Amino acid sequence: MLDDETRTALLHALAPLGEVADLTPLTGGMFATSVRVDLADGRRLVAKTAPADDDRLLHYERDLLRTEALVYRIAGDDPALPMPELVLTDMSRAHLPGDLVVASWIDGVRADTVPELAEATAPLRNRDLGRMMAALHRHVGDQFGYPSGPDDLRGDSWVETFTAMVEALLTDAATWEVPLPVERIRAALHRHQGALAEVDRPALVHADLWPGNLFVHPESGALTGVIDPERAFWGDPMFDLIACDPLRVGAPDEHLLAGYRAAGGVIDPTSPRLALCRMYLALIMRIEVRPRRYEGDELPGYLAQLESWLDAALAELD
Repeated sequence: MLDDETRTALLHALAPLGEVADLTPLTGGMFATSVRVDLADGRRLVAKTAPADDDRLLHYERDLLRTEALVYRIAGDDPALPMPELVLTDMSRAHLPGDLVVASWIDGVRADTVPELAEATAPLRNRDLGRMMAALHRHVGDQFGYPSGPDDLRGDSWVETFTAMVEALLTDAATWEVPLPVERIRAALHRHQGALAEVDRPALVHADLWPGNLFVHPESGALTGVIDPERAFWGDPMFDLIACDPLRVGAPDEHLLAGYRAAGGVIDPTSPRLALCRMYLALIMRIEVRPRRYEGDELPGYLAQLESWLDAALAELD
């Protein structure tokens, strides 16, 4: 539920769009607060705000909504990227304690909400997703790293930047007292500097293409939209092939690879970069459990899954 203070602040921030008929909180997100906005003129939008200065944020999570706005602007000029239209941004923090991004509403069904549809149409959705990824990765930045994040997570080489990104997570882990095989992780980074150096162009990486961020046609299962690019960075496109299917071991889905290659994407699933990307995502997912205060009966099993996944990635890198 929206508390009165947040509702009032949102109404002030949304005033440039016209009269607001209704605000409805949306579920499913674990980082930002998303609200469906119904305007009096019939338009339906999504407003999203996130904490600006929160001690529960990991180092890389600063100012992430500014990255979301950037990616939506890029997608607005590329018809191969089915993302919402950016409607309004407010980075002043005059009304809300954090940034605000307002985007158009996407029709369709979230891919994780109808398991039967998701399972039956996975090959089609994954081919579509592979094609979309290839289009996304054609966009190139001026530097590697998080475009709106801390300065120390940007650099002129992927070796330098990826190493800084991993070290920042290890610092977060120490802060939150999350036990990790730190020396083994650093050894893997050192051992595979050559593989990291293969990444010579900072491709645009969405970094969070799991089914909860994908919309599909309610009957065919075809991909209709992609949301939530706030964690995007400029770097190794291999990461998207990992992050779309967390906890998977082995090569990415064959239909995903087929769609990616059909759209001109080039990938070598035998490269150590695949395991390096898995290691990085496993670290994020394992560390964020503490600041997010995850709890419940399923938590021990989830932690065991994450630790097994991290160990499998490190075993490949060993």
